[in-house]
Amino acid sequence: MSGLQNIINFAHAHATLLEQLLKMNQTAAIKVLLVDDEPDIIEFLGYNLRKEGFDVITAQSGSEALTVATREHPDVIVLDVMMPAPDGIEVCRQLRDNKQFANTIILFLTARDEDYTQIAGLDNGADDFISKPVKPRVFISRLRALLRRAHTPAESAPHATSALTVDRERYVVRYENNEHNLPRKEFELLALLADKPGRVFTRDEILQAVWGDEIVVGNRTIDVHVRKLREKMGDDFISTIKGIGYKLNV
Repeated sequence: MSGLQNIINFAHAHATLLEQLLKMNQTAAIKVLLVDDEPDIIEFLGYNLRKEGFDVITAQSGSEALTVATREHPDVIVLDVMMPAPDGIEVCRQLRDNKQFANTIILFLTARDEDYTQIAGLDNGADDFISKPVKPRVFISRLRALLRRAHTPAESAPHATSALTVDRERYVVRYENNEHNLPRKEFELLALLADKPGRVFTRDEILQAVWGDEIVVGNRTIDVHVRKLREKMGDDFISTIKGIGYKLNV
């Protein structure tokens, strides 16, 4: 019986090792920039990310984050909101103003859960928020969910109407002869509405299609992104259907 148990233990150990290797292979190419002015947070999250196979680089201030991001081109940037100047919100804004970070996943760590903090972050292009104290398994799960959605292949052919072209392959929007490089979530929201101009999409449909079940966001998130699109495209570009959702007027 002991021989059989040894065989079972051997098989279990190899199965576990194989699972770990597969997981690491899925994330080995993913570079994460951790930015926080608390060394303990960087050490704690960095350890858990590396254990899951991510490539981790770090910064401890907003200015250092901008320098490292420009040099290293990370796939994901995790920003603390409250940092020495510039703070996380300003760093996010500057990154999104740079075309090379238009599709980079930006995740905020914050001990502050006030609506205005999250709205300011979303206004400036954040993809999600994680509240401190951070639970590693929740953090990794949310990060993987964002990566899955970012890497899900979309229809590559440009979708065009008389005045609007949505190029899913290049993440570029052309409207009335102007070209726009939108942050990822604004682009995905616009692409969804552009699939069927004039059709009313409910808030639940938009949340599911753009953010998915695994990302916890509120209705204000949609409102913020619609407002940003209107600022760029025009007030009448998207209509609000009170109590239901939104439609594209192009």
